[in-house]
Amino acid sequence: MQLREADTLALCNAVVERARSNVPFYRDRLPDRPLASLEHVAELPFTTKDDFRSSYPFAMFAVPAEQVVRVHMSSGTTGRPIVTGYTRTDLDGWAERMARVLAAAEVGPGDVLQNAYGYGLFTGGLGFHLGAERAGCVVVPTSSGVTQRQVMLLRDLGTTVLACTPSYALVLAEAIAEQDARADLRLRAGFFGAEPWTDGMRGEIERGLGLEAFDNYGLTELGGPGVAVECHRHDGLHLFEDHYYAEVVDPETGRPLPAGAPGELVLTSLTREASPVVRYRTRDRTVLVDEPCPCGSPFRRMRKIDGRTDDMLVVRGENVFPSQIEDILLAVDGLTGNYQLVVDRESHHLDTLQVRIESRPDADHVGLRERAEDRIKETIGLTVSVMVLAPGALPRSEGKAKRVIDLREL
Repeated sequence: MQLREADTLALCNAVVERARSNVPFYRDRLPDRPLASLEHVAELPFTTKDDFRSSYPFAMFAVPAEQVVRVHMSSGTTGRPIVTGYTRTDLDGWAERMARVLAAAEVGPGDVLQNAYGYGLFTGGLGFHLGAERAGCVVVPTSSGVTQRQVMLLRDLGTTVLACTPSYALVLAEAIAEQDARADLRLRAGFFGAEPWTDGMRGEIERGLGLEAFDNYGLTELGGPGVAVECHRHDGLHLFEDHYYAEVVDPETGRPLPAGAPGELVLTSLTREASPVVRYRTRDRTVLVDEPCPCGSPFRRMRKIDGRTDDMLVVRGENVFPSQIEDILLAVDGLTGNYQLVVDRESHHLDTLQVRIESRPDADHVGLRERAEDRIKETIGLTVSVMVLAPGALPRSEGKAKRVIDLREL
Protein backbone atom coordinates (compact mmCIF):
# COMPACT_ATOMS: atom_id res chain seq x y z
CA MET A 1 0.00 0.00 0.00
CA GLN A 2 1.12 3.57 -0.65
CA LEU A 3 1.41 5.77 2.41
CA ARG A 4 0.47 9.41 2.53
CA GLU A 5 3.21 11.70 3.85
CA ALA A 6 1.22 12.16 7.06
CA ASP A 7 1.11 8.38 7.57
CA THR A 8 4.87 8.06 7.04
CA LEU A 9 5.50 10.94 9.45
CA ALA A 10 3.30 9.25 12.06
CA LEU A 11 5.28 6.01 11.69
CA CYS A 12 8.58 7.92 11.95
CA ASN A 13 7.43 9.65 15.12
CA ALA A 14 6.27 6.35 16.59
CA VAL A 15 9.62 4.64 16.01
CA VAL A 16 11.56 7.66 17.32
CA GLU A 17 9.49 7.61 20.51
CA ARG A 18 9.83 3.82 20.88
CA ALA A 19 13.60 3.96 20.39
CA ARG A 20 14.09 6.97 22.68
CA SER A 21 11.96 5.48 25.45
CA ASN A 22 13.27 1.92 25.38
CA VAL A 23 16.80 1.84 23.94
CA PRO A 24 19.53 3.37 26.14
CA PHE A 25 21.66 4.18 23.08
CA TYR A 26 18.92 6.44 21.69
CA ARG A 27 17.75 7.98 24.97
CA ASP A 28 19.84 11.16 24.79
CA ARG A 29 20.16 11.23 21.02
CA LEU A 30 16.55 11.58 19.92
CA PRO A 31 14.12 14.44 20.61
CA ASP A 32 11.35 14.09 23.19
CA ARG A 33 8.88 15.91 20.95
CA PRO A 34 7.34 14.80 17.63
CA LEU A 35 8.92 15.71 14.32
CA ALA A 36 6.90 18.40 12.57
CA SER A 37 7.65 17.12 9.05
CA LEU A 38 9.59 14.43 7.19
CA GLU A 39 12.26 17.04 6.41
CA HIS A 40 13.11 17.02 10.11
CA VAL A 41 14.12 13.35 9.91
CA ALA A 42 17.39 14.56 8.36
CA GLU A 43 18.16 16.44 11.60
CA LEU A 44 18.29 13.20 13.61
CA PRO A 45 21.71 11.60 14.21
CA PHE A 46 22.84 8.58 12.23
CA THR A 47 23.14 5.05 13.57
CA THR A 48 26.23 3.15 12.41
CA LYS A 49 27.59 -0.37 12.44
CA ASP A 50 29.99 0.63 15.22
CA ASP A 51 27.02 1.67 17.35
CA PHE A 52 25.63 -1.85 17.06
CA ARG A 53 28.98 -3.36 17.93
CA SER A 54 29.47 -1.17 20.99
CA SER A 55 25.96 -2.17 22.13
CA TYR A 56 26.66 -5.91 21.74
CA PRO A 57 24.82 -8.07 22.43
CA PHE A 58 21.38 -6.78 23.52
CA ALA A 59 21.69 -3.09 24.37
CA MET A 60 19.91 -2.06 21.13
CA PHE A 61 16.79 -4.06 21.99
CA ALA A 62 13.61 -2.13 22.78
CA VAL A 63 11.62 -4.94 24.44
CA PRO A 64 12.18 -7.16 27.47
CA ALA A 65 14.06 -10.42 26.88
CA GLU A 66 10.93 -12.52 27.37
CA GLN A 67 9.33 -10.87 24.30
CA VAL A 68 12.25 -11.74 22.01
CA VAL A 69 11.62 -15.04 20.22
CA ARG A 70 14.60 -15.08 17.83
CA VAL A 71 17.95 -13.40 17.21
CA HIS A 72 20.04 -13.24 14.07
CA MET A 73 23.46 -11.71 13.60
CA SER A 74 26.13 -10.89 11.09
CA SER A 75 29.26 -12.98 10.73
CA GLY A 76 31.37 -10.55 12.72
CA THR A 77 34.44 -11.11 10.53
CA THR A 78 35.67 -7.55 11.12
CA GLY A 79 34.69 -7.17 14.77
CA ARG A 80 31.87 -8.01 17.15
CA PRO A 81 28.81 -9.37 15.33
CA ILE A 82 25.71 -7.27 14.73
CA VAL A 83 22.78 -8.68 16.72
CA THR A 84 19.16 -8.08 15.77
CA GLY A 85 16.10 -9.37 17.59
CA TYR A 86 12.54 -10.29 16.67
CA THR A 87 9.26 -10.45 18.55
CA ARG A 88 6.47 -12.68 17.25
CA THR A 89 5.00 -9.63 15.55
CA ASP A 90 8.38 -8.91 13.93
CA LEU A 91 8.56 -12.45 12.53
CA ASP A 92 5.03 -12.15 11.18
CA GLY A 93 5.92 -8.87 9.49
CA TRP A 94 9.12 -10.39 8.08
CA ALA A 95 7.17 -13.30 6.61
CA GLU A 96 4.73 -10.87 4.99
CA ARG A 97 7.52 -8.79 3.46
CA MET A 98 9.36 -11.86 2.17
CA ALA A 99 6.16 -13.20 0.61
CA ARG A 100 5.88 -9.78 -1.05
CA VAL A 101 9.44 -10.24 -2.36
CA LEU A 102 8.51 -13.60 -3.90
CA ALA A 103 5.30 -12.16 -5.33
CA ALA A 104 7.51 -10.11 -7.67
CA ALA A 105 7.87 -13.35 -9.68
CA GLU A 106 4.34 -14.61 -8.90
CA VAL A 107 5.73 -17.32 -6.62
CA GLY A 108 2.98 -19.31 -4.92
CA PRO A 109 1.28 -22.71 -4.69
CA GLY A 110 2.65 -25.05 -7.34
CA ASP A 111 6.15 -23.61 -7.15
CA VAL A 112 9.14 -25.41 -5.63
CA LEU A 113 11.62 -23.00 -4.06
CA GLN A 114 15.15 -24.28 -3.44
CA ASN A 115 16.63 -22.12 -0.70
CA ALA A 116 20.42 -22.19 -1.00
CA TYR A 117 21.02 -19.20 1.25
CA GLY A 118 22.82 -20.10 4.46
CA TYR A 119 20.62 -21.10 7.38
CA GLY A 120 21.50 -20.26 10.96
CA LEU A 121 22.53 -16.85 12.30
CA PHE A 122 22.67 -15.35 8.80
CA THR A 123 19.28 -13.80 7.95
CA GLY A 124 19.06 -14.94 4.32
CA GLY A 125 18.12 -18.60 4.72
CA LEU A 126 15.42 -18.32 7.37
CA GLY A 127 14.11 -15.07 5.88
CA PHE A 128 13.39 -16.68 2.51
CA HIS A 129 12.07 -19.77 4.29
CA LEU A 130 9.49 -17.66 6.14
CA GLY A 131 8.42 -15.92 2.96
CA ALA A 132 8.16 -19.12 0.93
CA GLU A 133 5.96 -20.74 3.56
CA ARG A 134 3.75 -17.65 3.65
CA ALA A 135 3.56 -17.68 -0.16
CA GLY A 136 2.35 -21.29 -0.09
CA CYS A 137 5.02 -22.92 -2.23
CA VAL A 138 7.09 -26.03 -1.47
CA VAL A 139 10.32 -25.11 0.35
CA VAL A 140 13.48 -27.17 -0.17
CA PRO A 141 15.80 -25.93 2.65
CA THR A 142 19.14 -27.03 1.20
CA SER A 143 21.14 -24.15 2.71
CA SER A 144 24.40 -23.34 0.91
CA GLY A 145 27.06 -25.77 -0.27
CA VAL A 146 27.17 -29.42 -1.37
CA THR A 147 26.84 -28.28 -4.96
CA GLN A 148 26.40 -31.68 -6.57
CA ARG A 149 23.47 -32.42 -4.29
CA GLN A 150 22.01 -29.01 -5.11
CA VAL A 151 22.08 -29.87 -8.82
CA MET A 152 20.54 -33.29 -8.17
CA LEU A 153 17.67 -31.69 -6.25
CA LEU A 154 17.16 -29.00 -8.88
CA ARG A 155 16.60 -31.80 -11.38
CA ASP A 156 14.79 -34.40 -9.30
CA LEU A 157 12.42 -32.13 -7.37
CA GLY A 158 11.50 -29.94 -10.32
CA THR A 159 12.66 -26.75 -8.62
CA THR A 160 11.08 -23.68 -10.21
CA VAL A 161 12.55 -20.92 -8.01
CA LEU A 162 16.12 -20.59 -6.69
CA ALA A 163 17.29 -18.35 -3.85
CA CYS A 164 21.01 -17.82 -3.12
CA THR A 165 23.85 -15.32 -3.48
CA PRO A 166 24.73 -14.33 -7.07
CA SER A 167 28.23 -15.76 -6.55
CA TYR A 168 26.80 -19.16 -5.68
CA ALA A 169 24.37 -18.97 -8.60
CA LEU A 170 27.41 -18.88 -10.90
CA VAL A 171 28.84 -21.94 -9.13
CA LEU A 172 25.57 -23.81 -9.68
CA ALA A 173 25.48 -22.74 -13.33
CA GLU A 174 28.97 -24.18 -13.86
CA ALA A 175 28.03 -27.47 -12.21
CA ILE A 176 24.88 -27.72 -14.32
CA ALA A 177 26.89 -27.10 -17.49
CA GLU A 178 29.42 -29.78 -16.51
CA GLN A 179 26.60 -32.30 -16.12
CA ASP A 180 24.80 -31.09 -19.25
CA ALA A 181 21.72 -30.83 -17.03
CA ARG A 182 20.27 -27.52 -18.23
CA ALA A 183 17.55 -29.17 -20.33
CA ASP A 184 16.36 -31.16 -17.31
CA LEU A 185 15.61 -28.09 -15.19
CA ARG A 186 12.29 -26.34 -14.61
CA LEU A 187 13.78 -23.16 -13.14
CA ARG A 188 11.89 -20.00 -14.07
CA ALA A 189 12.92 -17.40 -11.44
CA GLY A 190 15.76 -16.72 -9.03
CA PHE A 191 16.23 -14.29 -6.13
CA PHE A 192 19.80 -13.21 -5.59
CA GLY A 193 21.23 -10.80 -3.03
CA ALA A 194 23.46 -10.35 0.05
CA GLU A 195 26.23 -8.86 -2.12
CA PRO A 196 26.35 -6.22 -4.88
CA TRP A 197 26.02 -7.60 -8.41
CA THR A 198 25.81 -5.89 -11.76
CA ASP A 199 23.53 -6.33 -14.75
CA GLY A 200 26.45 -8.00 -16.46
CA MET A 201 26.39 -10.62 -13.71
CA ARG A 202 22.63 -10.91 -14.21
CA GLY A 203 23.23 -11.91 -17.83
CA GLU A 204 25.74 -14.57 -16.79
CA ILE A 205 23.30 -16.05 -14.26
CA GLU A 206 20.30 -15.99 -16.58
CA ARG A 207 22.24 -17.62 -19.41
CA GLY A 208 23.65 -20.30 -17.13
CA LEU A 209 20.46 -21.19 -15.27
CA GLY A 210 17.72 -20.34 -17.76
CA LEU A 211 15.67 -18.21 -15.38
CA GLU A 212 14.63 -14.61 -14.72
CA ALA A 213 16.93 -13.11 -12.08
CA PHE A 214 15.51 -10.75 -9.43
CA ASP A 215 17.61 -8.58 -7.18
CA ASN A 216 16.43 -8.24 -3.59
CA TYR A 217 17.84 -6.09 -0.80
CA GLY A 218 18.09 -6.19 2.96
CA LEU A 219 20.64 -6.18 5.75
CA THR A 220 20.99 -7.65 9.22
CA GLU A 221 20.69 -4.32 11.01
CA LEU A 222 17.24 -3.75 9.48
CA GLY A 223 16.04 -7.32 10.03
CA GLY A 224 17.42 -9.10 6.96
CA PRO A 225 16.10 -9.39 3.40
CA GLY A 226 12.70 -7.90 2.69
CA VAL A 227 13.56 -4.19 2.34
CA ALA A 228 13.24 -3.95 -1.46
CA VAL A 229 12.87 -6.10 -4.57
CA GLU A 230 12.85 -5.73 -8.35
CA CYS A 231 9.74 -6.09 -10.46
CA HIS A 232 9.71 -7.70 -13.92
CA ARG A 233 11.00 -4.47 -15.50
CA HIS A 234 14.32 -4.80 -13.59
CA ASP A 235 14.69 -1.03 -13.51
CA GLY A 236 15.39 -0.50 -9.82
CA LEU A 237 14.16 -2.13 -6.62
CA HIS A 238 10.85 -1.14 -5.06
CA LEU A 239 11.32 -0.08 -1.42
CA PHE A 240 8.71 -1.31 1.03
CA GLU A 241 7.95 2.19 2.26
CA ASP A 242 5.24 1.04 4.65
CA HIS A 243 8.06 -0.58 6.67
CA TYR A 244 11.16 1.53 5.89
CA TYR A 245 11.86 5.21 5.41
CA ALA A 246 14.67 5.73 2.90
CA GLU A 247 17.04 8.63 2.33
CA VAL A 248 20.16 9.06 0.22
CA VAL A 249 22.94 11.22 1.67
CA ASP A 250 26.30 12.53 0.58
CA PRO A 251 28.75 9.95 1.98
CA GLU A 252 31.28 12.65 2.85
CA THR A 253 29.06 15.31 4.47
CA GLY A 254 26.02 13.23 5.50
CA ARG A 255 23.69 15.81 3.95
CA PRO A 256 20.49 14.54 2.30
CA LEU A 257 20.49 14.43 -1.49
CA PRO A 258 17.52 14.87 -3.83
CA ALA A 259 16.03 11.99 -5.80
CA GLY A 260 18.19 11.17 -8.80
CA ALA A 261 21.47 12.01 -7.09
CA PRO A 262 23.84 9.12 -6.29
CA GLY A 263 24.85 8.68 -2.68
CA GLU A 264 24.65 6.45 0.39
CA LEU A 265 21.41 4.77 1.41
CA VAL A 266 20.12 5.58 4.91
CA LEU A 267 17.21 3.58 6.33
CA THR A 268 14.86 3.94 9.29
CA SER A 269 12.77 0.93 10.33
CA LEU A 270 9.13 1.94 10.82
CA THR A 271 7.46 -1.18 12.21
CA ARG A 272 10.02 -3.36 13.99
CA GLU A 273 9.40 -3.90 17.70
CA ALA A 274 12.47 -5.64 19.11
CA SER A 275 15.17 -3.74 17.24
CA PRO A 276 13.99 -0.32 16.01
CA VAL A 277 16.68 1.52 14.05
CA VAL A 278 16.77 5.25 13.29
CA ARG A 279 18.72 6.57 10.27
CA TYR A 280 21.07 3.65 9.74
CA ARG A 281 24.01 4.36 7.41
CA THR A 282 24.03 1.28 5.22
CA ARG A 283 27.23 2.28 3.34
CA ASP A 284 25.50 1.00 0.18
CA ARG A 285 25.63 3.29 -2.85
CA THR A 286 22.43 3.88 -4.82
CA VAL A 287 20.01 6.46 -6.26
CA LEU A 288 16.39 7.06 -5.23
CA VAL A 289 13.88 7.30 -8.09
CA ASP A 290 10.67 9.30 -7.65
CA GLU A 291 9.15 8.62 -11.07
CA PRO A 292 6.35 6.01 -10.99
CA CYS A 293 7.29 2.58 -12.34
CA PRO A 294 5.23 1.36 -15.32
CA CYS A 295 4.58 -1.84 -13.34
CA GLY A 296 2.08 0.09 -11.22
CA SER A 297 3.76 -0.42 -7.84
CA PRO A 298 2.97 2.38 -5.37
CA PHE A 299 6.48 2.21 -3.91
CA ARG A 300 9.45 4.31 -4.93
CA ARG A 301 12.48 2.61 -6.36
CA MET A 302 16.16 2.63 -5.59
CA ARG A 303 18.67 1.83 -8.30
CA LYS A 304 20.61 -1.42 -8.08
CA ILE A 305 23.31 -1.18 -5.40
CA ASP A 306 26.55 -0.48 -7.24
CA GLY A 307 28.93 -1.03 -4.35
CA ARG A 308 29.64 0.31 -0.89
CA THR A 309 31.12 3.60 0.18
CA ASP A 310 33.63 1.62 2.25
CA ASP A 311 34.73 -0.74 -0.56
CA MET A 312 36.25 2.04 -2.64
CA LEU A 313 39.85 1.37 -3.62
CA VAL A 314 42.29 4.23 -4.10
CA VAL A 315 44.87 3.14 -6.67
CA ARG A 316 47.50 5.69 -7.69
CA GLY A 317 45.14 8.47 -6.66
CA GLU A 318 42.18 7.10 -8.64
CA ASN A 319 38.94 6.07 -6.91
CA VAL A 320 37.91 2.61 -8.09
CA PHE A 321 34.86 0.54 -7.13
CA PRO A 322 34.84 -3.23 -7.77
CA SER A 323 31.40 -2.90 -9.37
CA GLN A 324 32.86 -0.55 -11.99
CA ILE A 325 35.46 -3.13 -12.95
CA GLU A 326 32.85 -5.93 -13.00
CA ASP A 327 30.63 -3.98 -15.40
CA ILE A 328 33.54 -3.35 -17.75
CA LEU A 329 34.79 -6.95 -17.69
CA LEU A 330 31.40 -8.53 -18.35
CA ALA A 331 30.95 -6.32 -21.40
CA VAL A 332 33.92 -8.15 -22.97
CA ASP A 333 32.58 -11.21 -24.76
CA GLY A 334 34.44 -14.32 -23.63
CA LEU A 335 35.02 -13.30 -20.01
CA THR A 336 32.97 -14.63 -17.09
CA GLY A 337 31.75 -13.35 -13.74
CA ASN A 338 34.49 -15.16 -11.81
CA TYR A 339 37.13 -12.57 -10.99
CA GLN A 340 39.35 -11.11 -8.28
CA LEU A 341 41.02 -7.73 -7.91
CA VAL A 342 44.49 -7.84 -6.36
CA VAL A 343 45.93 -4.55 -5.11
CA ASP A 344 49.59 -4.35 -4.15
CA ARG A 345 52.24 -1.72 -3.51
CA GLU A 346 55.62 -1.84 -5.20
CA SER A 347 58.90 -1.04 -3.47
CA HIS A 348 58.85 2.55 -4.75
CA HIS A 349 55.36 3.01 -3.24
CA LEU A 350 53.31 2.87 -6.43
CA ASP A 351 50.07 0.95 -6.15
CA THR A 352 49.26 -1.73 -8.70
CA LEU A 353 45.93 -3.31 -9.59
CA GLN A 354 45.82 -6.74 -11.16
CA VAL A 355 42.55 -8.19 -12.42
CA ARG A 356 42.35 -11.96 -12.40
CA ILE A 357 39.39 -13.25 -14.39
CA GLU A 358 38.32 -16.54 -15.89
CA SER A 359 37.43 -16.93 -19.53
CA ARG A 360 34.92 -19.16 -21.19
CA PRO A 361 36.31 -22.45 -22.57
CA ASP A 362 38.59 -22.26 -25.63
CA ALA A 363 38.85 -18.47 -25.50
CA ASP A 364 41.76 -16.44 -26.88
CA HIS A 365 43.44 -15.36 -23.65
CA VAL A 366 45.79 -12.84 -25.26
CA GLY A 367 43.02 -11.12 -27.16
CA LEU A 368 40.76 -11.03 -24.13
CA ARG A 369 43.51 -9.61 -21.94
CA GLU A 370 44.23 -6.81 -24.41
CA ARG A 371 40.54 -5.93 -24.85
CA ALA A 372 39.91 -5.92 -21.10
CA GLU A 373 42.95 -3.74 -20.33
CA ASP A 374 42.02 -1.30 -23.11
CA ARG A 375 38.36 -1.13 -22.00
CA ILE A 376 39.33 -0.39 -18.39
CA LYS A 377 41.81 2.28 -19.48
CA GLU A 378 39.25 3.93 -21.77
CA THR A 379 36.45 3.84 -19.21
CA ILE A 380 38.06 4.84 -15.91
CA GLY A 381 41.49 6.04 -17.05
CA LEU A 382 43.44 3.49 -15.03
CA THR A 383 46.18 1.25 -16.36
CA VAL A 384 45.79 -2.24 -14.90
CA SER A 385 47.21 -5.68 -15.52
CA VAL A 386 44.64 -8.30 -16.56
CA MET A 387 45.37 -11.99 -16.11
CA VAL A 388 42.95 -14.19 -18.06
CA LEU A 389 42.63 -17.62 -16.47
CA ALA A 390 41.14 -20.94 -17.51
CA PRO A 391 37.67 -21.85 -16.24
CA GLY A 392 37.80 -23.08 -12.64
CA ALA A 393 41.12 -21.44 -11.77
CA LEU A 394 39.75 -19.13 -9.06
CA PRO A 395 38.29 -20.29 -5.75
CA ARG A 396 34.51 -20.71 -5.58
CA SER A 397 32.25 -19.36 -2.84
CA GLU A 398 29.16 -20.92 -1.31
CA GLY A 399 28.12 -17.49 0.01
CA LYS A 400 29.53 -14.05 -0.59
CA ALA A 401 32.53 -14.05 -2.91
CA LYS A 402 35.78 -12.35 -1.87
CA ARG A 403 36.38 -10.08 -4.84
CA VAL A 404 39.18 -7.87 -3.49
CA ILE A 405 42.56 -8.95 -2.13
CA ASP A 406 44.36 -5.86 -0.85
CA LEU A 407 47.97 -6.88 -0.16
CA ARG A 408 48.73 -3.33 1.04
CA GLU A 409 46.94 -4.26 4.26
CA LEU A 410 49.24 -7.23 4.95
